[in-house]
Amino acid sequence: MIGPFATSGMNFATNWPVPEPRRGQLDAFLSRTGWAEASVETLGSDASRRRYHRVWSPVTGLSAMVMDAPPEAGEDIRPFVRVAAMLRRCGLSAPETWEADEKAGFLLLEDFGDARFASVCSGHPEMEFELYAAAVDALVRLHRHSPTGLEPYDRETCTSESRLFTSWFLPAVTGRPVVAGTEDEFLSLVVRAFDETCSIPEADRVIVLRDYHAENIMWLSDRDDEHRAGILDFQDAVAGHPAYDLVSLLEDARRDTSESLQESVKGRYIGSVFGSRETEAFQEETRAFEAAYAVLGAQRNLRILGVFSRLCIRDGKFTYVDLIPRVWGHLQKDLKHPALAELAEWILREVPHPGEGILSRIRKRAHGS
Repeated sequence: MIGPFATSGMNFATNWPVPEPRRGQLDAFLSRTGWAEASVETLGSDASRRRYHRVWSPVTGLSAMVMDAPPEAGEDIRPFVRVAAMLRRCGLSAPETWEADEKAGFLLLEDFGDARFASVCSGHPEMEFELYAAAVDALVRLHRHSPTGLEPYDRETCTSESRLFTSWFLPAVTGRPVVAGTEDEFLSLVVRAFDETCSIPEADRVIVLRDYHAENIMWLSDRDDEHRAGILDFQDAVAGHPAYDLVSLLEDARRDTSESLQESVKGRYIGSVFGSRETEAFQEETRAFEAAYAVLGAQRNLRILGVFSRLCIRDGKFTYVDLIPRVWGHLQKDLKHPALAELAEWILREVPHPGEGILSRIRKRAHGS
């Protein structure tokens, strides 16, 4: 989130950032739900078309969050409500839904506060492992439950998402269109690695949250154990491989995580899930998990490079360019795994390193110059 932008009460000022008629719809939603006299602070938007507002009741002194997801912009609040309920049934900390207006696209939610993992780790680096341990313990708990009703993260999904790399990032860094044969070769390499390492029986699939990282997890210090990890931004959840959210957590596009932290947290997950380290089965399961971790990490980072390029070039959100070097670094680490040897050769041959000169060119495109 970005901001905050504060305003007093429901008396919308002329510089209120929510355009008409959306601000009137928000006013009506709060009136219907008993928050007509609430003060409102707009916290901003994310990479989607959603906005977020914090509201305070002058009667009870309580606060709540409003998700503002305009249907006319393609947003739909129903997946969030459904997955939040699923996570709470798993015994995890997802915000309670207090009121919902599906037609208008508003949700009144439990307020988890402002202590994002990223900001807590920045201010208190000595707490970093404690926070990440809680986050990985939440994944261990989550993965004990069936992903009932969720769409699979399968070959088709992998192909579609990987195409973002050749649609947006590759032409941005090369300065020329991508020919069909080049894209076909790239996709075949990605999908082959995915099929060989990440295709698991339906019974072994878990709930995959998709965007499980330090900006989307809140530190709830008044709770215990894994419940201290307050989970946000899970409306795109799917059924998939258990390595996906772990690599999302540790190969964070927005903050650096040390090698020692990554290995400690990954080891904590593996030890919790696969049991005794002395058995041959443990060694085999660990090798398979590490391969899937690398492949999913690479595929995820390829997709993110495409998404960040699109956000910059198409949507004018040029600050996302600043995150590209970190994501590129994650990708290079993933490509060192033997399961990705052919893809690594292709990247080395076809994709120039996104140095400052290339990044500056992408920024200029975002500014329309």
